Amino acid sequence: MRRRSTLKNLLVAGLAIGLQAAFAQTAYPAKPVTLVVPGPPAGITDQLARLIAHKLGEQLGQQVIVDNKPGAGGNLAAETVAKAAPDGYTLLMGTQGTQATNQYLYKALRFDPDKDFVPVHTLISIPNILVVRADRPYRTVKDLVDAAAQQPGKLTASSAGNGTGTHLASEQFQTVAGVKFVHVPYKGSAPSIQDLLAGLIDLSFDYPASTLAQVQAGKLRALAVTGTSRLPALPQVPTIAEAGYPQAESTSWIGLLFPARTPAPVVERMQTEVARALQDPAVVEAIGRMGGVPLALGGARFGAFVHGERARWKATIERSGATVD
Repeated sequence: MRRRSTLKNLLVAGLAIGLQAAFAQTAYPAKPVTLVVPGPPAGITDQLARLIAHKLGEQLGQQVIVDNKPGAGGNLAAETVAKAAPDGYTLLMGTQGTQATNQYLYKALRFDPDKDFVPVHTLISIPNILVVRADRPYRTVKDLVDAAAQQPGKLTASSAGNGTGTHLASEQFQTVAGVKFVHVPYKGSAPSIQDLLAGLIDLSFDYPASTLAQVQAGKLRALAVTGTSRLPALPQVPTIAEAGYPQAESTSWIGLLFPARTPAPVVERMQTEVARALQDPAVVEAIGRMGGVPLALGGARFGAFVHGERARWKATIERSGATVD
């Protein structure tokens, strides 16, 4: 009798778990979902957030609300989501900074980028473009490296700020090429590129969204793209590997994460919907206009990718001595 009772209890418990999972799949979401964005309105992270929020809203049948929380390199947004209820109604637009590099740039974080989140799905991979002013004599990456070798510590490289992807891409390249630039950090890509155009800076590793129009207008010259493939908008510009520096490949990326302990059925539902959204031709085209490509890594693959990125950028940051506070 005791065995029958135990078996009955196990069957009931199993049935309850199955029903709970089925309910989560069919009933979720029952209200709007908030997508917390670690950047201001109009930036590329915000543009992507609004694109994905609109598409997910259509697919889920519930509004996805974009909540901009800029500041501290994305740490304010990440902390907000880390402390949110793990009920599937608060998502983080996580970046290379919030999930992989900030822990090595800031003295202390009020969240754990590994333990406080569960990865849902990546969204986009964005390369940097190595650009110089069009009237400068550098026509290839080798030209630039030769000039830097002949004038150690003379060429200036601007960035969107200490510890940003634009800064770290430059540091990675310098390590691989064996040259040294003078780093000039700005508060964002716009002033950085403005001074490059004005001739006050020699070079920059910035995003397509900030440089592409100036390259196409003939004001900047693109020497290389740091991603693994050429940009469709600049088919004549080689990758950094094609230019002779494969170990200098680097990209920035963005993905979605829930707070830790969010129920697995909810995470799986969102993974499915994000993967579906990234297959929409209109979404793919919009991501292309941002200078990126869809990055399709869900769940455990996303988690493994982030761990690899942490190891890689930790080494670069330690070599460069980069710090934010």
